[in-house]
Amino acid sequence: MKVITRNLLMCGCSALGLILLGACQPDDEGANVQSEAAVSAESETVLVDFDADAQKGWISSKRENAFSFVTEADGNQKIALSFSPEINTDTVSIKPDSPWDLQNFSDHNIAFDVQNLATTSTQLYVNLEDVAGAGESRSISLPAGFDGTVFFPITGPEARSEDGLWGVPTPWETQDSMMVWRSKKKDQITTDKIAKLDFATVGILEERNLKIDNLRIRQNPERTFAWLENLVDKYGQNTRDNGPLTVKSDEELRKIADAELAQLAASEGMPDRSKFGGYKDGPKLEATGYFRVEKVDGKWWMVDPEGYLFFSHGPANVRMANMTTTTGIDFKDDSVRVINSDEVTPEDSMGIIKVSDEVRQSRYVTSPERNKMFEWLPAYDDPLAEHYSYRRSTHMGPVAHGETYSFYRANLERRYGEQEPESYIKKWEEVTLDRMKDWGFTSFGNWVDPAFYPNEQVPYFANGWIIGDFKTLQPGVERWSPMPDFFDPVFAERAKATISVIAEEVQGSPWCAGIFVDNEKAWGELEGSVVARYGVITDALSKDAADSPAKAAFTAHLKDKYDTIDALNAAWNTNIADWTAFEASQRFETYTDAHVADLSGMLEMLGEQYFKVVHGTLEEYLPNHLYMGARMANWGMPPEIIKASVKYSDALSFNIYEEGVQEKNWAFLEEIDLPTVIGEFHIGTTSDSGLYNPGIVHAHDQKDRARMYKQYMQSVLDNPYFVGAHWFQYMDEPVTGRAYDGENANIGFVNVADIPYPELVDAAKEFNAKIYSERYGK
Repeated sequence: MKVITRNLLMCGCSALGLILLGACQPDDEGANVQSEAAVSAESETVLVDFDADAQKGWISSKRENAFSFVTEADGNQKIALSFSPEINTDTVSIKPDSPWDLQNFSDHNIAFDVQNLATTSTQLYVNLEDVAGAGESRSISLPAGFDGTVFFPITGPEARSEDGLWGVPTPWETQDSMMVWRSKKKDQITTDKIAKLDFATVGILEERNLKIDNLRIRQNPERTFAWLENLVDKYGQNTRDNGPLTVKSDEELRKIADAELAQLAASEGMPDRSKFGGYKDGPKLEATGYFRVEKVDGKWWMVDPEGYLFFSHGPANVRMANMTTTTGIDFKDDSVRVINSDEVTPEDSMGIIKVSDEVRQSRYVTSPERNKMFEWLPAYDDPLAEHYSYRRSTHMGPVAHGETYSFYRANLERRYGEQEPESYIKKWEEVTLDRMKDWGFTSFGNWVDPAFYPNEQVPYFANGWIIGDFKTLQPGVERWSPMPDFFDPVFAERAKATISVIAEEVQGSPWCAGIFVDNEKAWGELEGSVVARYGVITDALSKDAADSPAKAAFTAHLKDKYDTIDALNAAWNTNIADWTAFEASQRFETYTDAHVADLSGMLEMLGEQYFKVVHGTLEEYLPNHLYMGARMANWGMPPEIIKASVKYSDALSFNIYEEGVQEKNWAFLEEIDLPTVIGEFHIGTTSDSGLYNPGIVHAHDQKDRARMYKQYMQSVLDNPYFVGAHWFQYMDEPVTGRAYDGENANIGFVNVADIPYPELVDAAKEFNAKIYSERYGK
């Protein structure tokens, strides 16, 4: 790169307030270039010059041929990146000799020019890490042939805002493309010392090739509008993005609903389906009256109650819970925030909670920023005010608790009217069941509203969470919530409380395809530090055995293994006085191989205790139904927990948020040889949706989203161990973020007005029509 950006002094002059991190060195042609970034709060400044030989040494990858340098026709040199589908997380890292010092920056963004050479869209991640190991991640979907500038705010109000939104609007007018915030690790990153920047892909199914140039930091432009004000209209739609599904009136909404109702009434569904959605044209196996699993001709299958082969595919989270958004209003009367210890429904799974007129008299604005996001909210005497609710606690964002509103429910009332109390909800349930059959789905996934359990039209998976006042363990990864101490007898009591409620709701129905309990528990990372991998165990060891059932269990295990404290000290290279001292708090700075092996063994112990309790309780209350495992996140599925789960689960379950099932990454299923279901996956986009977040896996637009859905499902269908995959979720999240944690992604088959996305629905119909004939054959 030979371009010198504006106001940029390239060598060691103190003018313009430049902060020099390293001496300037001549390149091969004698021109002065930076060995490291010289940064100015006044300028646009190059961070990496791909023409500079010294800076090329900053770039590395664990894989050969992951990057190269190419010279363009104009003599400018760029870095070419090649990402492989053989690697789950394929990364090219830039690590300057000394960290980039950005402490003088207060209102800037990091930008780079990029070309997507692939024939399909590419989801590119950019990860930053500071000298203390804190990091943060962003991503973007680059369409095929993209050639432009990508950026993300790094300082300034937009970079660190606490607005309760995962995805935010672009804060200024620009033709450049803004990356979407993904996640952070450890503490919040400090921009004083940026030690590393990564370009990466995750879980791709095809090779991707990019060219990148002009990695720079630049001043943010002036804001010309109120960034976060008046974001949504009275239908909960984005006021700044009138997409093809945007509605302008109640009449238009009813007209769209009437047209869909007529189409659904004429639909005959898929012709190859049995009563329970199995493969009517396939073999008929033993019928037990309930769903079960069997391996047939080298492939695992579910088998429906009548004995037909069954592949489970459909949407998860078909419910009204967690579909409200915070209004910025709260109440001083704290009676609305009472949480009882015997509850079995976690806060984010609560439905509409009514607030009394008496409590509303203590109303006040708790977050002006949130309250200004809405063009309209109904007065309390408005008929649509029945869609107000309340969150007693939230996971993140500026509102710890407060009033919420459901635009989705309000739109259902507008669509179908209210002939009797909540008749529009009953109509929504009917329409949803008709859609499932018309679209070719065979089942509901996890978190379907229990109101669907008696439907006897579409099979479902029942679910529950084990919550309560048991002891907990803190994982070593900040973003995860505390883990229950499964050795605490209170946990077993709460498991019975939860599963007995599930059993009462299911009523032994053969339409219940299986049971999910809990979701994405904080078992530990697959890679990283000892604490990242075994944080729940190191936390247990830091406790006093008198107060921690897990610590007591682990102490007994280690006593049995080592007998004497001297033997343990020799293995762990520690100096613990005696077993009494060990039973007290023990913290460690370093770990021997034997110590790590013991942590691994104790993690398996913890997992086995969990599965033993859950499986045993399910066997007591729901003996005829499949236990579908622990819905492990694909980034948090330690082999110790998989090993423990195999002993007690009828099927395994993983949430796989990637482009699809990478054959190499999931080859371990061959050794385990159990049926496996994908509990969650999705693809979203910010194009033509009005949402500011595309979800975890990005597409470029709705057409690309449909293509990626079919590609994902094909990878599932081709794998002999997967017996199903559930899309998360049925409807889009609110533009202003769901109340519990601010998620606001385009991940639905339907939008906030309950209008289906035609491209995605057409793709589902096309794919579902061939599920059985392709997986089994005629």
